[in-house]
Amino acid sequence: MRIALLGGTGDIGEGLALRFARDTDHEILIGSRDPEKAREAVASYEAELEARGADADLNGFGNEMAADRADVAILSVPPYYAGDTVEAIDGSLDAETVLVTPAVGMNGDEDGMHYHPPGVGSVSELVAQRASDDVPVVGAYHNLAAGKLGDLDVEFDLDTLVVGDDTDAKATVTDLTNEIDGLRALDAGPLANAAEVESVTPLVINIAKYNDEMHDVGVKWI
Repeated sequence: MRIALLGGTGDIGEGLALRFARDTDHEILIGSRDPEKAREAVASYEAELEARGADADLNGFGNEMAADRADVAILSVPPYYAGDTVEAIDGSLDAETVLVTPAVGMNGDEDGMHYHPPGVGSVSELVAQRASDDVPVVGAYHNLAAGKLGDLDVEFDLDTLVVGDDTDAKATVTDLTNEIDGLRALDAGPLANAAEVESVTPLVINIAKYNDEMHDVGVKWI
């Protein structure tokens, strides 16, 4: 399977790329608006993985080409870029490509982070609205801390909630996620439930803010 991290040069993209590359046998495609930046990121990720004895299959492309080659395309971009990125790559997607979004709309002030969804209810629903009707959209990885994802010295024992309207697409993302060591995917229902899932992210950030011993806190459901 080919997994594309669109905007894969940022924190979330880097963390997911490293985890998927180390723990699975899938080909990892790093996408960027600037193909050269994507290739530079690949060289950096390969060096990190090689230092840890991991033999990974990574390649760098522009976002559109990465999406065109992917079986699963993960939008590793900030929420305010998510809609525009979907429209830019939509011609490279089809019904056989699962489009995944981990983005969460938030605002911050001196008290902490606060959930700030778009008008359609959630970023996941915004992505589904911007994508063509035949492209299956899944929300996942919202509540994972980028710092913890990108630090391969950190061992996971975490869950991520998965939402989507396409049962097969959710199953694909669930199976793929469960290949990452210490990460478990849990079904949280259709895209209509995405707001509840996304709103957990500012909560865990605020817990980390006010509890020094809980830096980069995550969620485990028992």
